[in-house]
Amino acid sequence: MAPAIEVRSLSRSFSGRGETLALDNVDLTVEEGELFGLLGPNGAGKTTLIKILSTLLLPSSGTARVLGHDVDADAKLIRKRINMVSGGEISGYGLLTIRENLWMFTQFYGVPGKVANERIDSLLETFGLQDKADAKLRTVSTGQRQKMNIIRGFATDPELIFLDEPTLGLDVTTSIAIRNYLRRWVREREGRTMMLTTHYMLEADELCDRVAIIDRGRIVAVDTPAGLKRRAGSGSSFLIETTPFDPEPIRSLPGVRGLTARPAEGHMSVRLALDDESVIADVISSIVSSGAKVIGLSKNEPTLEDAFMHLVGRGLE
Repeated sequence: MAPAIEVRSLSRSFSGRGETLALDNVDLTVEEGELFGLLGPNGAGKTTLIKILSTLLLPSSGTARVLGHDVDADAKLIRKRINMVSGGEISGYGLLTIRENLWMFTQFYGVPGKVANERIDSLLETFGLQDKADAKLRTVSTGQRQKMNIIRGFATDPELIFLDEPTLGLDVTTSIAIRNYLRRWVREREGRTMMLTTHYMLEADELCDRVAIIDRGRIVAVDTPAGLKRRAGSGSSFLIETTPFDPEPIRSLPGVRGLTARPAEGHMSVRLALDDESVIADVISSIVSSGAKVIGLSKNEPTLEDAFMHLVGRGLE
């Protein structure tokens, strides 16, 4: 069985003010039937890689094969068998209804009329959009528009689908409904494959069979979520609640592998990946020296976010 995606020595550079290397000698294999995650900070190369795999961009060097076909030589053969959905995108025509937009997209792929209608009706019901089927797209909410985008991606019944931040900015209920459907789609359809990029670590941990972490254009690790968490298990993970302060000096402390700081109302949550527990004393001292107060401190079992920080040295933000 050929892999769904096979990338070898793939590089892509962009000219501008100097030359920017977006992908640097990437090797990656995604097996048929996998729900595969791609994690990386902003600017790491995720979008460039997906654009190449979906035939929207050519590599500068190396090769990429999708569903057995070369992205350069066989782009037309690939396009009819894949689909792509990006979170937050403006897709469709506001003057058309949701149903009319979905019908139009299925016809671009040559889906027979009866089959297209059956799929559209089923997916509208799955995502709770049947009451909005005949509403003009311009009149519906952001969440409803994103649900339509998800339906658009699956209404063509692709063999491989690329989902780039599909739940970005959506409410919890909608996000859960989408994740449940993604999980079922891969499990219930033999031979179907999905590549997912997300900023939500819990989403990647719950959904993905394997995850690739990309940073500065290079793949730094590929493993199951559990395997990646085991890599972080040799160190220690702490969550510190503090009053607001500048966390950057902590990054340079010996033994600090990674740090993610999230400001909230009147306080900050700082997640730390450390070489060992003893380093926490230096971290606390640095926080207090900055004039901030430590409100709470807890040690945690390694998470996928901890594994990411151990490998990359910073969070996704």
